[in-house]
Amino acid sequence: MSSTPSLRLLLVHAHPDDESIGQGATMAKYVAEGRGVTLVTCTAGEMGEILVPDLEHLAADRTDGLGEHRRGELADAMAALGVTDHRFLGGFGTYRDSGMKWHEDGHAVAADDIHDNAFWHADLTEAATRLVEVIREVRPQVLVTYDEFGGYGHPDHIQAHRVAMYGAVLAAAPSYRRDLGEAWDIPKIYWGAMAESRIREGLRRLRAAGDTTTFEGMDPDGPLPPMFRPDEDITAEVDASAYLPRKMDALRAHATQITTDGPFFALSNNVGSQAFGMEQFRLVKGVPGPVGENGWEDDLFAGVDPD
Repeated sequence: MSSTPSLRLLLVHAHPDDESIGQGATMAKYVAEGRGVTLVTCTAGEMGEILVPDLEHLAADRTDGLGEHRRGELADAMAALGVTDHRFLGGFGTYRDSGMKWHEDGHAVAADDIHDNAFWHADLTEAATRLVEVIREVRPQVLVTYDEFGGYGHPDHIQAHRVAMYGAVLAAAPSYRRDLGEAWDIPKIYWGAMAESRIREGLRRLRAAGDTTTFEGMDPDGPLPPMFRPDEDITAEVDASAYLPRKMDALRAHATQITTDGPFFALSNNVGSQAFGMEQFRLVKGVPGPVGENGWEDDLFAGVDPD
């Protein structure tokens, strides 16, 4: 008898830590329920900030060892979530973190100087074809990636979105690269999201508790950055609050990028499972399954047939 789970989720993310921030609780929940969870990370995050003073020598303009270090952080995060199937797109080191800078409008854009093999410069068909091989091997019923803006404009997030969406199309075409396996059409595709109502409630609680520095400048009742979506855009919310401790452990594993006194932990401490144990999604391909009281699906696999 095959040991392959009958329900399988594939996530495509740009850098180590993105997965734990966005869908860490959902990943842990599905692993615990016996569903297959595969994570594809497109770069090693070589250009990320380094929040651990003793590791500042790993910066790109010094020893350039951050990518290898974050490879270890990602392995520890996956262990915390229980995920055993993780791959780097094309293999570790194939694509390098492109870096970013902040635009005057408050969102990320491509950096001025970009490495030759930066993911932002990747040939789309070549990168998508590398994902096709994974899709046809894993045969997921659900794919999760970023929206077309990558949440906040990071070029690698945008490129991961493009690769995931095009890879899904190519993987479903029987005549495309038959050598990579039998065609597989992913039934449901979601973009990760954060519902405005959830973040507004979290901000209100933070401000009521006297915290004016976490997400500084964000007004609970004012405009929000584009990563936070109107509730009418949300189609699914997975209640993985029972697995929030695993998500927090995974975030701690990404120590060079996330600090325990940073906004993620501050919001979690003040709002608990309502902040990061309840993860929202936008269905962009497929038929919605049954919805709960709030009008959203409560399971990404709702309505799909296991095999």
